[in-house]
Amino acid sequence: MESVISAVFKVESEGYQALTELKRLPVTDAYVISQAALLKKSNGNLKILDAFDTGAETSDDTVVGGLIGGLVGILGGPVGVLLTGSVGALVGGALDTDDAIYNASLMEKVSEQFVEGEVAIVALAQETADGALTDKLSKFDVSVVREDAAEVAEEVRRAQELQKEMEREAKKRLREEKKAERSAAIEERREKMKADFEELKRKFTKK
Repeated sequence: MESVISAVFKVESEGYQALTELKRLPVTDAYVISQAALLKKSNGNLKILDAFDTGAETSDDTVVGGLIGGLVGILGGPVGVLLTGSVGALVGGALDTDDAIYNASLMEKVSEQFVEGEVAIVALAQETADGALTDKLSKFDVSVVREDAAEVAEEVRRAQELQKEMEREAKKRLREEKKAERSAAIEERREKMKADFEELKRKFTKK
């Protein structure tokens, strides 16, 4: 079965070691790894510490642009913040996120389990034996979550659409706010000019 697997490590060095081992031997009788990235959550942001792509999906040597790259982009962007419960701060309830986000599987689970300062390997893999990669990583202090890769790909697509909608809404609101600010500034300047002229008239009337 093709799966997206998230393995969260309590010890950062173990995450590096695990990725090195997977990179060294991405294809075995029990599993095949297409893409993998080692991530760290720091100050609320996701950072890619290391990554590899065997070319099985993206035909190049970069994780950017593939399913894992798309997933990381979502988790590290505003939709990732939505998954941590900051809906109100981001969109003020203006968007219907219930269907697109709250029914998410792996993205929601990863967001819940991936805490500040920890590292995680997120990989696209095919396992011919159930739990093959869990067995491979069992020597580490790790928590593993797996979901159907096709379902995750659809989640990512829908989340990317939501992210674009959020960006459009944010730009619209910024334009409206700037217009309101400009209108307020113009009115304030108009009132000041009137006051200046009134003061000028009073000075000349007293003479």
